[in-house]
Amino acid sequence: MAHLIELRDIRKIYPMGEETVRALDGVSLTVDAGEFVAIVGQSGSGKSTCMNIIGCLDEPTSGTYRLGGVDVSTMDDDHQAEIRNRMLGFVFQQYNLIPKLTVLENVELPLVYAGADPRERRCRAMEALERVGLADKSRHLPNQLSGGQQQRVSIARALAGKPSVILADEPTGALDSRTGREVLSFLKKLNAEGDTVVLITHDNSIALQARRIIRLQDGRVIYDGDASDPDAVVRSGEEAAG
Repeated sequence: MAHLIELRDIRKIYPMGEETVRALDGVSLTVDAGEFVAIVGQSGSGKSTCMNIIGCLDEPTSGTYRLGGVDVSTMDDDHQAEIRNRMLGFVFQQYNLIPKLTVLENVELPLVYAGADPRERRCRAMEALERVGLADKSRHLPNQLSGGQQQRVSIARALAGKPSVILADEPTGALDSRTGREVLSFLKKLNAEGDTVVLITHDNSIALQARRIIRLQDGRVIYDGDASDPDAVVRSGEEAAG
């Protein structure tokens, strides 16, 4: 059975004047359906580049990326956009909600772009809001909600498209610690219900909320293992630094 996400020897090289930067330097990893994986690393580790490639927002310089068994690494922009809209749901640090649209209209927006029937998209958007506990806020504007509620709206927007993967990029970065914990708990709940979650973070304490941790440093995977073994995660970081 094919992995849901499969990166093989992925390299991403950027020219910087007369030098080159190896943002990713031979990254190989897999994620299976139903997993909750945190990709963790400090600034410059390559985690954001890795997220952009997984999210079909960027193309690797070399290597192979398969999503749902399909090689997307060599697709043109239009085909990547189609795959992205169909299989990936994004949750960002800044909620990216449109202020003039209601909560329901914000959740519907990706379905509008996908050409969904108005009745179907309204139904799917309400179902997603019910999953995040905000169906009663559907007529509110984003600025009438707390930060945590706005992030839950962005999660609902990701869920409305019924994606194969929820890709969460620093989803607690704009929240206080208590609200951040609530959002993480909600992502864990979605995973327990069967959703595949890939979390991108620089924060070890947040990464430990996942079931599995993939640690990047200098564009390479230096640890890939069970998040319940924090000592191994710490050791891998220390060894790479040494």
